[in-house]
Amino acid sequence: MYLPITIVALALLTAVMIVLRIFWSRLPPRLACFLIRLSIGLVILQAIFFATKWSTTSDHVNVLLNWLAIAGYELIVLLFAGLSPRWLTVPSTIILLIPLFAASVIIPLTNFFDPHSSETVRIGDHLFYEIKPWTNVGGGNGGIDILVYRGSSILPFLRHKLQTIPFNNDECDSSASSATALPEKRAVLGRCPRWPSQAGGYEEKLLPLP
Repeated sequence: MYLPITIVALALLTAVMIVLRIFWSRLPPRLACFLIRLSIGLVILQAIFFATKWSTTSDHVNVLLNWLAIAGYELIVLLFAGLSPRWLTVPSTIILLIPLFAASVIIPLTNFFDPHSSETVRIGDHLFYEIKPWTNVGGGNGGIDILVYRGSSILPFLRHKLQTIPFNNDECDSSASSATALPEKRAVLGRCPRWPSQAGGYEEKLLPLP
């Protein structure tokens, strides 16, 4: 639903970064230095979040940081294009920018245009989960992902993703899915009620907690 506007927004962001690069030499040295440091910091922060599966408790803040990291990455790559030899750095810059328009990068960015926040369901011991609906690109089957997190007791605005429990509409009524923590087994149980046309009961998935 938000994919076309996200692609347009990313294209506009790229154009803005290119214009900034063109007029880079006219910027005050302090501002230029600040932008470089900020860009590097944002890219490193996003890389740490991605590698460690930590994030903030706000989906909107997370996607905003993602967009800012993309902008910082583009600025760094475009500045790299100005180095010598140009015959090597310019083609390398194009190669480094093309992956930004891949589906794996663009789809998470679409959340920026979604005004709704996912409902948080607490299941005890700093554990909670959110339900993220999904659909196949181009239509077809859809479903949900149950994202299980543990909140930080020291920094309450941070959370650590522990597991993802997927359900699709072919196997059950994914919109009615839920999760339950099983402390004695150090696991989480995802449950999804089957459709009336199927055998009664639930589709269940038991996944361990780190």
